[in-house]
Amino acid sequence: MVKVVVCGAAGGIGQPLSLLLKNSDLISHLALYDIVNAAGVAADLSHINTRSTVTGHTGANTLSEALQGAHTVVIPAGVPRKPGMTRDDLFKINAGIVRDLAKACVQYCPKAFILVISNPVNSTVPIVCEVFKKANVFDARRIFGVTTLDVVRSSTFVHQVRPQFEPHSNRITVIGGHSGTTIVPLLSQIESKLSLTAGEIKDLTKRIQFGGDEVVKAKAGAGSATLSMAYAGARFTNSLLEATVRGKTGLVESTYVHLRGNAGAADATIRATGGLEYFAQDVELGPEGVKRVVPLPTLSAEEQKLVKEAVEELKGNITKGIAFVAETQAKL
Repeated sequence: MVKVVVCGAAGGIGQPLSLLLKNSDLISHLALYDIVNAAGVAADLSHINTRSTVTGHTGANTLSEALQGAHTVVIPAGVPRKPGMTRDDLFKINAGIVRDLAKACVQYCPKAFILVISNPVNSTVPIVCEVFKKANVFDARRIFGVTTLDVVRSSTFVHQVRPQFEPHSNRITVIGGHSGTTIVPLLSQIESKLSLTAGEIKDLTKRIQFGGDEVVKAKAGAGSATLSMAYAGARFTNSLLEATVRGKTGLVESTYVHLRGNAGAADATIRATGGLEYFAQDVELGPEGVKRVVPLPTLSAEEQKLVKEAVEELKGNITKGIAFVAETQAKL
C-alpha cells in the first residue's frame, strides 16, 4: 500500500493538489488532513473513479491517524501571501505550522518522504530538517523543498517568447532557492537554436523570479499562486513516486535539499555556494529519495553573478529557519 498524506488539504493549494493526486495510479490511500473541512474534501474526491481510497482527517486530534503508515507527506499547509506581504512576513505565521507538522511526522512516520510546499521554502525546509535532526531520524535524501513551480514557469515563459520551445516536454533547470532573487533559472543551458537575446534573458529571469507577484496582484488580495502550485506539487510528487514505488530510473527534478548527506552534493556544489547547507539544484530521484545531486553545469557570467546574490540571501533564510527551531526547542 502506498499512502500519501496531504497536510493542509482543504486550502487553496491543498484541494487542487489532492484532486490531481487522486488521479495517480501509484497511490492506494490518499489521506487528507486539515484543521477544518478535510472530511468534506475527502468525501468529494472519493467519488472520483480511480482506485485510491480517500480519507479525511479534520482537527489536530486526527493528525496521528492521518500520518501513520505514510509513504509520502506533502505539506502545503499555511497562509497564502497577500499583496504587500513578503515571504519574510509569511515566515512568522507558517514557521510554527511547519514545525508542528514536522514534529508529528517524526513521531508517526519518521521514514516518510517529506515534500515541503509551505512558504518561505528557503526557511521552512531547514525547520523540518532541524526537527528531524533533533529527533535523530534525519535522512537528507528524504526531505524536499518543492521548487517545481519555478521550473514550470520557466518553460511557460520561454515558450511565450519562443513558441518553438515546447513547454511540457522541455525542462529548464532552476537553482538557488524559491523566492525572488534566490531563484536562478539557467537559461544559458537551453538549446542554442532558440537564440535568446541578452535582453530577453534578463527580462525572462526577472519574470521567473517574481512570477508569483503577477498572481498575487491579479487576484487582488484574494490569494497567491494556488492552481499552478498544485500542478507543480503534483508533478514533483508523481516523479518521486515513479522513482520510489515503480523504480523508474533517470528521473531528474530541481528541488531545494540539504546538501550534506546527499551523494554528489559535497565539495563542488558546497564550494560553489560558499558553504551553504541548502540549495535548489537538479536531483536524480531513486528508491531512497535523492539518488544523487546532479553537478552544476557551466554557468554564464550573468548566472554566476545571480548565484552570488542568491547565496547571500539564502544564508539569512537558512539561518532564520535553524534559529526558529533552536529558539523553540523547549516546545519540541
